[in-house]
Amino acid sequence: MEDKEQEAKQCELELERRIYYLKTLYDLSLEIGYQRETHEIIKNLLLMMIGTFGASRGLIFLLDKTRRKIDALTQRGLTPDSINLLVQRVESEDPENFDKITDIHLFNEKGDLQGEGEKNGLHFLSSFNLRIWIPFNIDANFRGGIGLGDKLSGDPYTPDDQELLLTMAHQGAVAIENAKLQQARIDALEQSKKDLERLNKAKSRALDHLSHELRTPLAVIQGNIRILKRKTQNQTPPIMREGFFESLEKNLGRLSEIQQETDQIIRTYQEWEKEQTIEGVNRTQNGQTTALSLTPFVEQVLDDVKRRAGHRNIEFYIDGGQGLILNVIPKNLEESLVGLLKNAIENTPDEGLVRILLEQKAQWVQLKVMDFGIGITKENQSHLLDGLFHTLDTELYSSKKPYDFGAGGKGLDLLRIKTYAQRYGFDFSVGSQRCLHLPTDRDLCPGRISACSHCQTTEHCYKSGGSTFCLTFQAVNPVRKDGALNPALSERY
Repeated sequence: MEDKEQEAKQCELELERRIYYLKTLYDLSLEIGYQRETHEIIKNLLLMMIGTFGASRGLIFLLDKTRRKIDALTQRGLTPDSINLLVQRVESEDPENFDKITDIHLFNEKGDLQGEGEKNGLHFLSSFNLRIWIPFNIDANFRGGIGLGDKLSGDPYTPDDQELLLTMAHQGAVAIENAKLQQARIDALEQSKKDLERLNKAKSRALDHLSHELRTPLAVIQGNIRILKRKTQNQTPPIMREGFFESLEKNLGRLSEIQQETDQIIRTYQEWEKEQTIEGVNRTQNGQTTALSLTPFVEQVLDDVKRRAGHRNIEFYIDGGQGLILNVIPKNLEESLVGLLKNAIENTPDEGLVRILLEQKAQWVQLKVMDFGIGITKENQSHLLDGLFHTLDTELYSSKKPYDFGAGGKGLDLLRIKTYAQRYGFDFSVGSQRCLHLPTDRDLCPGRISACSHCQTTEHCYKSGGSTFCLTFQAVNPVRKDGALNPALSERY
């Protein structure tokens, strides 16, 4: 009976010991698991070890074998002279000696190593009043160790203690390795960001130069065409048909339009780049902002767009927006909204729908242009705002009249909005789902819902795909603190 009681008591003590060890490892993981600095990790690791075993002193160091210099060191209870001596001896040792230290080693009361420690390159530790040494190796280049002094209780370090210490050291090594990997990723991302910024600046300068270089020859060509047209048309009969010059003038006009739009975008982007180097800059200081009522403004812009797209059979709806006020540059907002509507119309088949949603969420006002058209593939969504990018397969691409279905624009409208967003401090986001029946860029929509073999009703088409472009601004309170109407509101809107 007594044997069973003794056995039960031993099992209970063993269970308590295991629970204590597990709790110690759990607490250690909380202390060092999210640290990103090697010094902080080894400092917390040493404090946990000293606290767990009641050690009188302790130290941890890591040696960078490539540089033969100590990379990190922390200690408790050792004098500055002892630490300086330790650094000198560690850095004067043959780095390969640390590869031999793979087991825990104990010191006797005189500070001498027991067992094979002397042969394993630990002879320099005998003068630091340590009682146990635990190898602390991160990888092939970073090698080190952990030393603890006497327990304040006077008890020796048991095999169970050694097992726990070795596990804690492994846990610390993994935390440091993860921190180094994380730092390497951060450094790589920072370098990539710097490289990208340099490339963007170089691209901006190149486009700016190209825009300037195009302006003069385009003007010269345009003038020469007018002279040539006048001279040839005066001949009897004309040696060239009128259609020939119309084609030249049309394509020259397209080039001039691209040049002007690109020049405007570059100017806005360069102004934004300059502002990034000035703290506290007012993003709208170079533009005339106006507090305007959003719904009447949107209605007016939509009416103008409807006239331009009068040859299309598309329904338009405006939802919400009553009482919403924005403090913006009206011209920029108008250009942005026209660009979004034009994009929506050109991607929506006839008999389709374009919806404008105006709503406020907390202090933010959102203007969403939603189409229920063909949508954009995931591959193209990442390049959509880069400019001079079309979503059709290149072989199928063709420029049509503005607002035609599948007109295949240059992408400058969206790039301009993106640049305005950066320059004037609002947000521009895109969400899209490609039409279920047109999974790739080579799959074409007939351009009219009733002509689609997949959709029996317009509602079926609406559910198949579409895109939402969202502009997010900070809201303006239409009423002042004294209860009067905000005088900044534009009478026009």
